[in-house]
Amino acid sequence: MNWITNYVRPRINSIFSRREVPENLWHKCDECGTMLFHRELADNQNVCTQCGHHMLITPRERFKHLFDGGIFTEVSVPTPTADPLQFRDQKKYPDRMKAAQKKTGEKEAMLVATGEIGRTPIVAAAQDFSFMGGSMGMYVGNAIIAAAQEAVKLKRPLILFSAAGGARMQEGILSLMQMPRTTVAVQMLKEAGLPYIVVLTHPTTGGVTASYAMLGDVHIAEPNALICFAGPRVIEQTIREKLPEGFQRAEYLLDHGMLDRVTKRTELRDELITITRMLMGLPPAVKGDLPAPKAGVAEQPDAQAKPAEDQPKK
Repeated sequence: MNWITNYVRPRINSIFSRREVPENLWHKCDECGTMLFHRELADNQNVCTQCGHHMLITPRERFKHLFDGGIFTEVSVPTPTADPLQFRDQKKYPDRMKAAQKKTGEKEAMLVATGEIGRTPIVAAAQDFSFMGGSMGMYVGNAIIAAAQEAVKLKRPLILFSAAGGARMQEGILSLMQMPRTTVAVQMLKEAGLPYIVVLTHPTTGGVTASYAMLGDVHIAEPNALICFAGPRVIEQTIREKLPEGFQRAEYLLDHGMLDRVTKRTELRDELITITRMLMGLPPAVKGDLPAPKAGVAEQPDAQAKPAEDQPKK
């Protein structure tokens, strides 16, 4: 035995037998610190299987679990002026947009789609917090208007998932103008007699909370979601007092009458189906993948249930 056998050969074998292991196979829960396998986490809709902590989820992932069979059709949204104020801070606004688009693979901070949940046709819109904090700019305003117009045209309810840090400062007053624009869009639904359901996710803050996120017929929130206009840190510094524990969280707002329900993400689809069909005056959804049998059509009797004289002779 020599140094070639003891060191060189094992070293060469280890180099050539080394396999590339992806770095994103495991995800650490922000709440309890548990390491979660990425497929298990994705199947559970980005909810920790140990502590139930609700992590961020993209609109496409959400729609995949929301719509029947994960099938939906995107609704086109008018594209606004790219950089109306020629805004620049540490970076130019167009550069920030390109970075966000590259990071998320999405065009903007909201996705609008049509499809069915429990065989019930709906229009859905969801904000993407990973895209510049889900900030409300002109595109988001256009998206909500497009969603409302599509819902009125198809006579479908609109379900909106909010997740935003507020208005987009790079668009200044044009961003703030989306608050009255989206309010008008919601009014279109009310005049058409169509339900508008809002699901508030973590976080929903600023001008989004002060406009379309709190104008729904039904307000549902995910557990422990931060829902506010000004955050608790700002309020504490302003009034110089310690706020109650859990202040501005979903459970606190539910206890104080600002929400109708707090529902786990894994149970949200079934609840939305029930509420939507109730508001639309439809019968309860049929469990399973098959549609409900047509009214007045009797079920065919089973061959084994036939009388003895009707049974074929062997």
